[in-house]
Amino acid sequence: MKYNSDIHHRRSIRLKDYDYSQRGLYFITICTQNRLCLFGEIVGGNMVLNEPGEIVQECLCAIPNHFPHAKLDQFVVMPNHIHCIIEITVGVHQKQLVLL
Repeated sequence: MKYNSDIHHRRSIRLKDYDYSQRGLYFITICTQNRLCLFGEIVGGNMVLNEPGEIVQECLCAIPNHFPHAKLDQFVVMPNHIHCIIEITVGVHQKQLVLL
């Protein structure tokens, strides 16, 4: 289903005119489609990852291997979403200057 502002009522919380490629800490939340519990379940107050949840965790931990200027600070995988804090250690514009 394509995004339809009349029924989805999404509101961006991005700061107007903020350069998200600059250095800083970024809090990210990603939800599964239709909020389906695809990554595991809560058992006795603890998150138990299933195979897809373990893959998500592995991919999150590998972010710095693919993006050397990104550091994974903290993260949590929940049954139907993830939260993570990623630190961008060098801004895109700074990186370009270093390469020149």
